[in-house]
Amino acid sequence: MKEHPWRIRLIASTVLFVALILIGKLYLVQIVRGSSYSERAERQYIRPTQHLFDRGSIYFQNKDGSSYGAATINSGFTLVINPKKIVSSDAVYTQLHGLLPTLDREFFMAKAAKDDQYEEIVKRVNKDTGTEISALKIPGVSLVRDQWRVYPGGGVAAQTVGFVGYNGDVLDGRYGLERFYQETLRRDTDKAYVNFFAEVFSDLGRVVDEEADLEGDLVTTIEPSVQMRLEQVLGEVQKRWSSELSGGIIMDPKTGEIYAMGATPSFDPNHFQTEKDIRVFSNPLVENVYEMGSIIKPITMAAGLDAGAVTANTTYLDTGSVTADAKTIYNSDKKHRGVTTMQEVLNKSLNTGASFVVQKMGKQAFKEYLLRFGFDEETGIDLPNESRGLLKTFLESPRDIESYTASFGQGIAMSPIATIRALSALGNGGYLPNPHVVKEIDYKIGITKKLSYPDGRQVLKTGTSEEISRMLVELVDKALRNGKVKLERYSVAAKTGTAQISQGGAKGYYADRYLHSFFGYFPAYNPRFIVFLYTVYPKNVDFASETLTDPFFDLTNFLLHYYEVPPDR
Repeated sequence: MKEHPWRIRLIASTVLFVALILIGKLYLVQIVRGSSYSERAERQYIRPTQHLFDRGSIYFQNKDGSSYGAATINSGFTLVINPKKIVSSDAVYTQLHGLLPTLDREFFMAKAAKDDQYEEIVKRVNKDTGTEISALKIPGVSLVRDQWRVYPGGGVAAQTVGFVGYNGDVLDGRYGLERFYQETLRRDTDKAYVNFFAEVFSDLGRVVDEEADLEGDLVTTIEPSVQMRLEQVLGEVQKRWSSELSGGIIMDPKTGEIYAMGATPSFDPNHFQTEKDIRVFSNPLVENVYEMGSIIKPITMAAGLDAGAVTANTTYLDTGSVTADAKTIYNSDKKHRGVTTMQEVLNKSLNTGASFVVQKMGKQAFKEYLLRFGFDEETGIDLPNESRGLLKTFLESPRDIESYTASFGQGIAMSPIATIRALSALGNGGYLPNPHVVKEIDYKIGITKKLSYPDGRQVLKTGTSEEISRMLVELVDKALRNGKVKLERYSVAAKTGTAQISQGGAKGYYADRYLHSFFGYFPAYNPRFIVFLYTVYPKNVDFASETLTDPFFDLTNFLLHYYEVPPDR
């Protein structure tokens, strides 16, 4: 029994000795001789690249949790020639053209005729083709290692992902997540080779310093199948109605997690250089503001309910118009309906009824509610160039007319992302969620950070959220297309919007140009999804119920089945 401690010490000493040898060997290989081994690896190429482009990846996430590359790095070669060593330009071109069919003869001959030792001929040659070219062993022809940014999904979520382009002489993120998370995605290209020890000890201090920007990969909330379905639907809207622009967002109204976000026209970030109109690079769902029209009426109604000014059964006398400050507001169809309830105000989308709610609660209280809903602030979404809403005239005006028009979404403008955040509060118990696109950062040093987004402020009582949801469900079940779009097994709360488009710098609105919008959440009393759609200046059509009802229910049915949401009725 007394011999056992000695045996344990002997075994421990042996293990420690072996570990020290292995660590020493690793140190020798990676630090002392690391550059030597790197040089040997590069010698297989005549001119090794000193600064390979590198950058963190961006991933979409499928509903089962698996990842799908949205932005990654491809490795290959740049084909270069030394004109002084080329014996026959014609023969070399023929050999290369057999493997690179797009190689232009005139371009190659011009390069081959130059009096220097290095000319780049083709960039982004894939590994297989590079291997075949190398096997030819053509004098004067060599391959340089290269890496470049690729977007495997092509144009999928292009305005959200963004792309990498030159900022002066440096390749940086130019739009979308590529720009917003530039410091996380960028890599130190001065370090061609990174070894274990340098990586651990250099980043250790950065872990301690919470303010430091660590290198990492992004895992987004974007679900690729949902994103592609949204883009397909938007494309169909755009084509059918010849709109200037169409966009949409699909989000979890409780958490602010964005499943899909897109607009058309869009672009392919793999070929962004070919775009003639650079406006397609920006994200209109975050950067643009619009007068949204009647989808604001549920917010006005919810404010009136919350303030105790009206109930669903409160009535008023609808004369078809209301006059204030020498200006007259009409219902969209200019009809009057006599004694009308607040439920019918939503069902028939009556401008006079929305104005009545403001009269009952008072314009100052109404202004305070719109500020509560965050229309005058940024949502804080993790995308660049977010725009604040334009409410200054409405907020500063002492007149009634600005409040009346704001009650049905005219004279005030807000971004789509701010709009869907505010509308989410109608169905989620009264809270403003925090919209976001990135859910997780996988840092290069081996740490994974799951991003947390706290609940936003409460803007409505829980009971108000329940009541406005009930009213919007009744709208869908009985009024929207006379109840023909009602889902028998699911409750859907929704509202359309048709807004006149402002003439910009000039006062007034176009007589024939409208913005159509549509929002809805479902299942209505415990919503999993909120969908917001809009289309700018659709042609030869009057109302959003005509342009966006079918696209909305296409997406609704897709989401309910794709996520296997249990029926709620």
